[in-house]
Amino acid sequence: MPNIEKPFMKPSIPKGTRDFLPHQISKRKHIFKIIEETFTTFGYLPIETPTLENLSTLLGKYGDEGDKLIFKVLNNGDFLSDSNAQDLMEKNSQKILSSISKRGLRYDLTVPFARFVVMHQNEISFPFKRYQIQTVWRADRPQRGRYQEFYQCDADVVGSSSLMYEAELVQIYASVFHKLNLKTKIYINNRKILFGIAELAQLTENFVEMTVSIDKLDKIGIENVRLEMLEKGLPESSVDKVLECLKCKNIADLEAIFEEGSVGAHGVREVLDVMEYLDNGVPNLEFDITLARGLNYYTGCIFEVKVDEDAYPGFKMGSIGGGGRYDDLTGVFGLKNVSGVGVSFGAERIYDVMDELNLFPTDIQKDIDILFIALDENSHKKAFSEVTKLRNTGIAADIYPEPTKLKKQMSYANARNVPYVAIIGESECERNVVSLKDMVSGAQDEVSMEDLVNKISIGS
Repeated sequence: MPNIEKPFMKPSIPKGTRDFLPHQISKRKHIFKIIEETFTTFGYLPIETPTLENLSTLLGKYGDEGDKLIFKVLNNGDFLSDSNAQDLMEKNSQKILSSISKRGLRYDLTVPFARFVVMHQNEISFPFKRYQIQTVWRADRPQRGRYQEFYQCDADVVGSSSLMYEAELVQIYASVFHKLNLKTKIYINNRKILFGIAELAQLTENFVEMTVSIDKLDKIGIENVRLEMLEKGLPESSVDKVLECLKCKNIADLEAIFEEGSVGAHGVREVLDVMEYLDNGVPNLEFDITLARGLNYYTGCIFEVKVDEDAYPGFKMGSIGGGGRYDDLTGVFGLKNVSGVGVSFGAERIYDVMDELNLFPTDIQKDIDILFIALDENSHKKAFSEVTKLRNTGIAADIYPEPTKLKKQMSYANARNVPYVAIIGESECERNVVSLKDMVSGAQDEVSMEDLVNKISIGS
């Protein structure tokens, strides 16, 4: 029989995911390093949680829209063996789900953290300040700045209702973006204010529907938000009242529309208290009554960070950070009355923004300090020995794998963006020197092996 080759299959990755080249990893690590250093400076401790969580942990915490975006993982083995035949025939996905999938990929880091706190409550001290830098997954439609697999960098405090922590988290945002040299605006609102608006509009029973619509205001505009609320069956007079309240741009203006002691008045007071803690120390902090954060678990102050479009005219991107207060998220796991507050950095969007705006420092592109180039076999062995000595001193050094043509080796050095090249041949070996070329200036000098460490260290 003739040997029939299988058709060539072009490799691919799932949509909404990305490969990262070495120079991209260097940029990402720059972001993670600054975020992590800031977290630790503010006294936050690192934890990690599993990629997979039980669906019972995840479902019901993000609202109906969020639940639809959770990646469900099929049970091991014959996952259909426990499913109901009638449900399969009717193609009832919701009924089938509980029998064929018991685990899911984490949607965010906050709900897993709440589960973590309950399970480890006797091993941690309250208030517990934690940070977490890990990947999350959402079955969202991929687009610019939105991926199905991405990193979140979270900082949370549980076990205290002090508004000092809201102020501290705002400072963390301000500090990180200052160090990244990225100009941003930090927005603050309070879910109690939004609930107060729902009370005024007689929509307390429809609070979630109202906030989900409001949360889309910057994406679809006020008229479309109005239409969406009407399509949800909310009374026209109530919708108009909501939109009227959303015209209040100043936090002080809201004090007049809420009755003293009401939920809305408490929300106003909390925002003012946070601002008093900060005492104008964060000039890019702004109150935004339209900020809603559509997730169900938020109960108090909420935050969002966006690129300052005044600083970068014409540049648009969605939020690059967000968070807020959740008074009883651990309650669903059996630990009542444990208040928490946290913020998250959208690392992928921050990367995309900084890359498009050319905000990354140029020196983070360097991968090694020096590359050795040998001209013959004996010189190659000598170069390997010298590379080992440099590595032992902490200098990032490498060597071309064979003493081939000089032009080929220099092309490799250029491709690696190497700042220094050490050329060694028979003559250099006899005198225990290298011909050191500065790849930026083009200058080339002989340097003894003993002086090479100091020369490279100073240049680095």
